[in-house]
Amino acid sequence: MEIIKYAFFQKALVACVLSGIACGIIGVWVVVMRISFIGVSISHSAFAGSLLAILIKKPVQLFSFIFTLITSSILGPFSDRTQLHPETSMGIIFSLTLGLSFLFLGLIPESKSEALNYMWGSILTVDILDIYFLFAITIFVFFFDFLFFREIKALLFNRELAKANGFYSTIFFYLILYILGLSITFLLKIVGGLLVYALIVNPASSAYQITYNIKKMFFLSVIFGILSTISGLFISSTLNIPTGASIILFSGLLFVFCFLFSPKRRKNEK
Repeated sequence: MEIIKYAFFQKALVACVLSGIACGIIGVWVVVMRISFIGVSISHSAFAGSLLAILIKKPVQLFSFIFTLITSSILGPFSDRTQLHPETSMGIIFSLTLGLSFLFLGLIPESKSEALNYMWGSILTVDILDIYFLFAITIFVFFFDFLFFREIKALLFNRELAKANGFYSTIFFYLILYILGLSITFLLKIVGGLLVYALIVNPASSAYQITYNIKKMFFLSVIFGILSTISGLFISSTLNIPTGASIILFSGLLFVFCFLFSPKRRKNEK
């Protein structure tokens, strides 16, 4: 526990709490709307953008966000205009972004340590600027969900029905995709481009096993997100293993626990 007195670990703890809150809220959007594959595509596009930025020596967050914006903007129209099933179009974009990621990684001439940090995460290296960005996006996500809770709730349950009732479902759907991309951009350094999406999905999926109430689901998802990040940080510090992997493994085990003892599952079995 002596490590808590060090400034770098204190910053990591703050980053864990902020990441848990943001991922907990966004995760409910993703899980309830069943757009997990969209999120995977966006997270890999953010990773590809970060590698391109490293390759050409440009700001990483800027290029990551640009890539997520492009991906978010073409997913829906691409599916509609090509008359493909949404999962097919998402699979194509996912494969393209993954291919670009490994292409850019292979083209980086010097040490690939920075690129690997964005692949696997490096939460212990977050600086005060990273904390400010995480705080800003967390506050933005919280107030967006709070101010437009009625519209988001309608969208979560049925996008077409929300549109029929006069809600701007398409606008809010794309806003959610853009916010998802923005959040992933600033979470890459926490758990890495290949693992970041699990931090969004796992806590919300755990909460989904416990309750049908959407407000309780948001609350539990945030709690599980914070618990996963902080526990993973302490486990990695104790066992000297990668922090990003520890966070994701803990969140996965938490989901298994919630699934096994889910009151919803027991009710369905009866």
